[in-house]
Amino acid sequence: MLQKFRSNKGFTLIELLIVVAIIGILAAIAIPQFAAYREKAFHTASTSDLKNIKTGEEAFMADNQEYPHDVILSN
Repeated sequence: MLQKFRSNKGFTLIELLIVVAIIGILAAIAIPQFAAYREKAFHTASTSDLKNIKTGEEAFMADNQEYPHDVILSN
């Protein structure tokens, strides 16, 4: 009689723990990679900004025959 009311539709605790462990392992691999990509993007953006400043100073030099005395950055 107990067999009639028993349902096999859910997951067992072991299956859920295995899924959580797999997600934890994947996160442990992905987070350091994401941090490295962020650092690389920051360095690339900085290099691009420096090249833009250089271009602006060279344009100023071409117009005024001297380099600017100071650089004002706006953000």
